[in-house]
Amino acid sequence: MGECPALDTAGRDIHGQAAALRAIGPAVKVELPGGVHVWSINSASVIKQCLMDPRVTKSARNHWPDFIEGRIPRDWELISWIAMDNMVTAYGQDLRRLRRLIGPAFLPKRVESIRPKVVEFTEMLLGGLAAAEPGGVVDLRAAFCYPLPLLVVAELIGMDQAAIDKTTSVMMMMVDTTVTPEQAQAVLAGWRGAMIDFIASKRENPGEDITSDLIAARDDETGSKLSEDELIDTIFAILGAGSETTINFFDNAITQLLTHRDQLDLVLSGKSSWEDVIEETLRVQAPLANLPLRYAAEDLEVEGGITIPKGDPILVNFAAYGRDPQLHPDNPEGFDITREDKSHLTFGRGAHYCLGAGIARSVAAIGLSTLFDRFPKLDLAVTVDELVPLTSFIMNGHQSLPVRLTEAASAAA
Repeated sequence: MGECPALDTAGRDIHGQAAALRAIGPAVKVELPGGVHVWSINSASVIKQCLMDPRVTKSARNHWPDFIEGRIPRDWELISWIAMDNMVTAYGQDLRRLRRLIGPAFLPKRVESIRPKVVEFTEMLLGGLAAAEPGGVVDLRAAFCYPLPLLVVAELIGMDQAAIDKTTSVMMMMVDTTVTPEQAQAVLAGWRGAMIDFIASKRENPGEDITSDLIAARDDETGSKLSEDELIDTIFAILGAGSETTINFFDNAITQLLTHRDQLDLVLSGKSSWEDVIEETLRVQAPLANLPLRYAAEDLEVEGGITIPKGDPILVNFAAYGRDPQLHPDNPEGFDITREDKSHLTFGRGAHYCLGAGIARSVAAIGLSTLFDRFPKLDLAVTVDELVPLTSFIMNGHQSLPVRLTEAASAAA
């Protein structure tokens, strides 16, 4: 196979690296931080196979020999992504049990109940932007893309400002793939400690929120409930998945619209919908680029005559899926909200499909439509080439999003 290429830990060109790996093959051995070798899955067909095949799992404690036998140290740079004990990393009967316990917390009524709060938070943040001097430059990632999803997910899980402050810095370090082993260990300890304190406070003061629901949840089939570790790790996963991915979605969607004014005009004129914008953004700029990790529970045969041996770890390259020319032969790297096929796998597929997909789409539609209603002539304050990527091969976004504010339209208009 030749030399094993290393993923760029700084994530400087996620799409360029994905294309280069796809050119080598649908499944390619790559090196992660710490010298850990995994299979990067780069073609749409094999990505779909890995998400649906029961021989592929997400449980390191059941199916990754290097982890089971202690060859993956506790200070490995990506340890927080594999050491969790929740639905994300569960397998078989445990996964089915956890979905029965957690699924009711994400019924459609939850999407509808949170909508008024999403509108309230959006209007509050845009009101602050409207007070800025017209023509002034604002970091929209910091002022809008970041706080809106965080406010929404905090509302959903019943987290107050003090708890938010304790967890956000930890989440930012978790997605930074340039951290040192010492920092990685601190991240793992930090988010567990923050979650323990938060859950203890919810036990004392339950409310109408997901955390309280999960503390009280019981499995009708077995009578079991979430263990303490499962509860801690599940709430943190909801917080991270509900905020980080949506933050980067807003960042990417706004960037695409401001660099494709013809596409923005289609939406503002009513010729295309915000749903078109959301799905095309998720296709061409997947907010979650590479998700650590999955594992072959048995030898896995994939296209190209490749066999992934039992026990080998797998890295699904979501950024590669939506841009695969075999899936989207017509300008796969172009942003076109009018294209008929906007297939993507941002929310996963199969047993690990994201339970919060409906909430995420609702937040995205409300946030984008309200932003551009208030600031229809919003513009980038730098060229797109000057936007600096996140230092991550896991998340796909920018460190900041400088925009020039135009005079705001009336909130009542």
